[in-house]
Amino acid sequence: MEWQSIPELVRRAAERYADTEAVVEGRTRISYGELGARVERSAAACLANGIAPGDRVAIWAPNTLDWIVAALGAVSAGAVLVPVNTRFKGTETADVLRRSGARLLFVTGTFLGTSYVASLRRAVAQGPGLPKLEQVVVLSDDAPADFRTWKDFLASGDGVGEAAVRARAAAVEGSWPSDIVFTSGTTGRPKGAVISHAQTLRAYEVWSDLAGLRQGDRYLIVNPFFHTFGYKAGVIACLMRGATMIPQPVFNVGTALANIAAERVSVLPGPPTLHQSLLDHPARASYDLSALRLVVTGAAVVPLRLVERLRGELGVETVLTAYGLSEASGIVTMCRRGDDPTVIASTSGRAIPGTEVRVEAPPGEPGEVLVRGFNVMRGYYEDAAATAEVLGEDGWLRTGDVGVLDEAGNLRITDRIKDMFIVGGFNAYPAEIEQLLGLHPEVADVAVIGVPDARLGEVGKAYVVRRAGAVLTGDDLIAWARREMANYKVPQVVEFLGELPRNASGKVVKGELRGN
Repeated sequence: MEWQSIPELVRRAAERYADTEAVVEGRTRISYGELGARVERSAAACLANGIAPGDRVAIWAPNTLDWIVAALGAVSAGAVLVPVNTRFKGTETADVLRRSGARLLFVTGTFLGTSYVASLRRAVAQGPGLPKLEQVVVLSDDAPADFRTWKDFLASGDGVGEAAVRARAAAVEGSWPSDIVFTSGTTGRPKGAVISHAQTLRAYEVWSDLAGLRQGDRYLIVNPFFHTFGYKAGVIACLMRGATMIPQPVFNVGTALANIAAERVSVLPGPPTLHQSLLDHPARASYDLSALRLVVTGAAVVPLRLVERLRGELGVETVLTAYGLSEASGIVTMCRRGDDPTVIASTSGRAIPGTEVRVEAPPGEPGEVLVRGFNVMRGYYEDAAATAEVLGEDGWLRTGDVGVLDEAGNLRITDRIKDMFIVGGFNAYPAEIEQLLGLHPEVADVAVIGVPDARLGEVGKAYVVRRAGAVLTGDDLIAWARREMANYKVPQVVEFLGELPRNASGKVVKGELRGN
């Protein structure tokens, strides 16, 4: 492989594509040469502040140039990146910081009307604290007295020589962990999938090859950077090919259309809902979308009509579907260019090179999807028990997803053993939501399922048993939930029951609830 580590990838990109536009953010436009210099300055600041190889550095911020520079700077200093979901509230973020043992946090100032700094402060004041978190750097021009501004942080590294920065970057090995992506399972407790530099680079070199990403492409990155789809299929893939990154912090159809037209965007991955909303926008015809040539979408059901419209109405040359999960570096299967539209719409393609996929069922029958290969995580961070539940000694990872393999090896995801549902592209885990809702003083028992939604694909529905004498209403609980959890986790529907249906072993029978 051409690169042994992400720092080497950044340096090579800065040299090879020096004058190529790397990132466009509003009026700010920087070349790959300039991006390389900014990343080295960020890495120098990490060294100046005592970040050592293997230290965890978290980032809780939306898609911006500063996110790219801060994250790649930390990784170039040998740190392990811990991306945090921007939809998380302070309590959820503090839990990830605590469990990862992060020493440094980069955080946005205010985003979508919320002060992330204030949210974090409240969570720390109310919780057990964050003894390992030494510094918080606010990615803006002002910060509280005990936090640092981004400008001040960068300036702190000015005394660190270029030789020291490059020596640290060169020392990073492919087998070292590059990031820990926290995901939730059926227990509702976040678990951090540990992925190495070598795994990341191999996986997204494959992704770039299969997608046909190339130099000169202009890539609108709407998928959040805290997610593998945004950071690795976005930032890392662009570095590999010398494509231009155009980060968009929030998905807004009008902004996306304007960006595609003004910046001649050629690549637009994202969930099917994103592409559907572009196609259906009433003012679409007034925007020049003719540069669009590549669309990659996720494992959610993709209507054949959507594939046909992207090709027919927008003239998109390549539309591909793929399937992955954090525990397998974010990519397991992918369609190939030239696949029939029905294959692209009805499956998530075939196993990527270097991996195996099997289903625990006879051919053509649904069963649990298992994957083995270079892309499978080394385990969950400091959680041997959870790792043993999903990762066998033979190297097969139990995905918890149910799927069917056809004769050609194409995988169709049909269900989720873990009951996970997808809200507008975000994975929602019922057990985690149930755990949070159970904290409400008037909730005695609760079960959450995903139900169809025309706009978001699926949303949560909560079945709630009130405590004796409680007068809790559905609106009350939804309003409470909005304050306590990320918005995509908040149930949109609440139904009250006298008791939840349970089997002999006491487990809630969600099949009965789905039949309601």
